[in-house]
Amino acid sequence: MDIRRLTVNCSILFADLPLLRRPQAARDAGFGAVEFWWPFSSAVPSDREVTAFVAAIDDAGVRLTHLNLAAGNLAAGDRGLLSHPQTSREFTDSVEVAIGIGGQLGTVGFNALYGNRLEGLDVDAQDELAAENLAVAARAAATIGADILVEPISGIPTYPLTRAADAVAVGDRVRRDHHVDNVTLLADLYHLTINGDDVERVIVQFADRIGHIQVADAPGRGEPGTGTSDLAAHIAALDAQSYPGWISLEYRATRPDPFDWIPEFPASPPRDP
Repeated sequence: MDIRRLTVNCSILFADLPLLRRPQAARDAGFGAVEFWWPFSSAVPSDREVTAFVAAIDDAGVRLTHLNLAAGNLAAGDRGLLSHPQTSREFTDSVEVAIGIGGQLGTVGFNALYGNRLEGLDVDAQDELAAENLAVAARAAATIGADILVEPISGIPTYPLTRAADAVAVGDRVRRDHHVDNVTLLADLYHLTINGDDVERVIVQFADRIGHIQVADAPGRGEPGTGTSDLAAHIAALDAQSYPGWISLEYRATRPDPFDWIPEFPASPPRDP
């Protein structure tokens, strides 16, 4: 695989290093692009925190291709703020911060985790709020030529988006109700596999709706080759559909060299810089 089409998720890889040293570690490993989950402890970090984060990426000479928007306390089970009335403002505040960062660092996609279902909160009201906030985020992202990404995930029973079609339907609603068309599917092939989607069918069916790809083997969420996923077939399907975007390495390192599979992986066309 051509390393130029790969971006490294530095929130899950290089986890033994302090966060601000990870961009340089990615560069030292031969990569020119990185992505992060929300890298701050609050939705509105201090100017000093933002400046330090931007400088770590600039100094390493890598591009920040993708960034998660604030999503709550992931360790405690949160998976997004945008569909919750109590945290809606935190989400929109994080959008402003993220667009400022992304405008400096060449970011093309912002992952907006949808939020878990909350007991006692009307589902329709939650979905309406989610569409409104996604539209706000998408309009902001459009000012720097970026997309808002909606991701199906696994392992959280109260998270409502589990299949690719669920996320695409959210994008359709935002387009229909708010006339915004840059809300796209984040196809994390690991999550889709775990949740029972036919990955190659998803790639063909939603080729024009996929804004970003993330990969990890399943089961286990380790490096490609540590599980049973046929990543070569999935990448070939993406190539057949002329997928033009980045492919993110979003897996847990289980070997001394978590990138040793790349030189042996079937070649595929590099993406345009």
